[in-house]
Amino acid sequence: MRRQVSIKEQGKPRFKFVGETIAELRKVVWPTRQEATYLTTIVIVVTVIVAIALWVVDLGFSELMNIILLK
Repeated sequence: MRRQVSIKEQGKPRFKFVGETIAELRKVVWPTRQEATYLTTIVIVVTVIVAIALWVVDLGFSELMNIILLK
């Protein structure tokens, strides 16, 4: 069964959500600048390592295809 909702009650859930979101954001323990810098550095280093590994694999497959197709 659907309950009847008055026009006055329709806007309340939106504002309740915003209030709850702000309350949750106040509970967050944000990282320090040093922690953020350290973690960002780790992400960049891992990204570069993975990019180089994928480049080497791609280069290997390209050479393999050249050997197979141009033989």
